[in-house]
Amino acid sequence: MRAQYEVMRFPAYRFDRATGVAEFDYLLDGPAPLEFTETITFPLGPGKPPAHFFKVLELLHVVAGVSYYKVGAPARIEAPVAVPAAVTEFFTAVYTHGLGEYAYVNKLPHVLELSVTAPASSASPASPVDNSDGRPLSAVGGGKDSIVTLEILRAAGLDPVPFSVNPNPVIVNVNAASGLTALAARRKLDPRLFELNKAGALNGHIPVTAINSLIAIATAALHGLGPVVMSNERSASDPNLIWNGHEINHQWSKGVAAEGLLRAAVTAHTGLTEPYFSLLRSLSELHIAQLFARHTAYDDVVTSCNKAFKLHDPTARWCGDCPKCRFVALAMAPSMSRSRLTRIFGRDLFAEPEQVPGYLELLGIDAHKPFECVGEVEESLVALTMLGDDPQWADAPVITALRAAVPAEAWAAASRDEVLTPGGPTYVPPAYAKILADALI
Repeated sequence: MRAQYEVMRFPAYRFDRATGVAEFDYLLDGPAPLEFTETITFPLGPGKPPAHFFKVLELLHVVAGVSYYKVGAPARIEAPVAVPAAVTEFFTAVYTHGLGEYAYVNKLPHVLELSVTAPASSASPASPVDNSDGRPLSAVGGGKDSIVTLEILRAAGLDPVPFSVNPNPVIVNVNAASGLTALAARRKLDPRLFELNKAGALNGHIPVTAINSLIAIATAALHGLGPVVMSNERSASDPNLIWNGHEINHQWSKGVAAEGLLRAAVTAHTGLTEPYFSLLRSLSELHIAQLFARHTAYDDVVTSCNKAFKLHDPTARWCGDCPKCRFVALAMAPSMSRSRLTRIFGRDLFAEPEQVPGYLELLGIDAHKPFECVGEVEESLVALTMLGDDPQWADAPVITALRAAVPAEAWAAASRDEVLTPGGPTYVPPAYAKILADALI
């Protein structure tokens, strides 16, 4: 199917101020062209949309196009408007690094070498728009990380606004448990995309966090709010494998490199002085799990399981049979009682011997790290050592089997201090960095 398409184009976008509906048009051009239109409905703001809102939509128009590009993977991508160099760099990264797993799975090495082109820009830099003191828009996905961020911001008196795209029952319940008034946007893909996928079109993972992040930034602009605060952790920057000389990272759009590129692009094109950052960037998943353990109000609603979202059962929160369920259980276990962990998951995963092969992958013993949003191998090893020292896990067959399977050199390489000490590059502003430091005491 790829040979039918020569270039991807972005014909137009529209925004209806009365309804909050934005429509984005896409074209895979060639001998048998394909046209798509995506719809995103924003929560209506209190007044006239500011100019920088529309500038964010221009970025979103291109980035959301990854969902349609993957149908045919043409060799050329032509952005619709003149933009600063920082923006074309961001666009190119989204379509290469962001589609790295897609390229790897479909054996399309040319995708990793793409360059997004745009008309030459002679415009002056965007005038600064100082939003740094506004109420933070805090992205909520229903998992432990975003709950920790929400509670840190609340404790600091910043009155955060929870936000999500296409909130499912889990997210709705988490927002309800927080007691905070939330905002939400709705993203609707062109139905033709699903028809093509059923017919055998190319398909695969996309950098959805990049798309949702721009939707969040646009929403914050529409409502006169401050920065978008994410909850992406340190391990999101850790690649799964190397292919054709390129790092392939399932979580690329959650990683620190993507964060920096997005921030630079948004500031250059819109003028927003503090558009977006991840509060938890310096922390490991294991550290974040320790912070989550302080908040029992979310035990009956929290979930990080992607499969549970697809079970069409609003009461389902954990499937209990995926890398995400296994890793989150392992990360949480050292910080809470076995009975509390079992209540959260609805079962004791460490009492089920059939979980062992999946845990061996997380420990880097039987395969590369799974293509899932899971932590580093070292985090899993450190969590396992912590459980091995805890009497309540002494009879857990999975813990016993895993401790026996890990080679001595792996134990030696696992450092509890490194995993539980904040570190690495971040874009957290000084005022928020102090808030985080106070929360870690």
